[in-house]
Amino acid sequence: MQDRKITKSDAEWRAQLSPEQYRITREHGTERAFTGPFWNSKDRGTYSCVCCGEDLFRSDTKFDSGCGWPSYFEPVRPDAVVELEDRAFGMRRIEIRCAACDAHLGHVFPDGPKPTGLRYCINGHSMTFTPDGAA
Repeated sequence: MQDRKITKSDAEWRAQLSPEQYRITREHGTERAFTGPFWNSKDRGTYSCVCCGEDLFRSDTKFDSGCGWPSYFEPVRPDAVVELEDRAFGMRRIEIRCAACDAHLGHVFPDGPKPTGLRYCINGHSMTFTPDGAA
């Protein structure tokens, strides 16, 4: 991961991202279940932050959780994401953000498979995908 946080103005983020990507990553939105990219993808490769390009998850940690969002049992590196308490909507959850640019990615829950027992439930619009073997 980079040593410095990536910061941009609101106008720069809006110019770079689609309206849906902006809503999710910069305004902490959530896409509807079973509608975003990658929820049912089985291709091998790396999922990266749509805002800054930082690698977040590998396909070999992806699993079908049945929730309608891409789910992973661990990030590509422990320092790729940061966890923050989220008390929105009267719930108590753990929000996941990109460690490099603070983009909202989704949430992590303690109901995933082994070896971690975690489910990183991620908005597909917060990521890009690079297949294995692509330049």
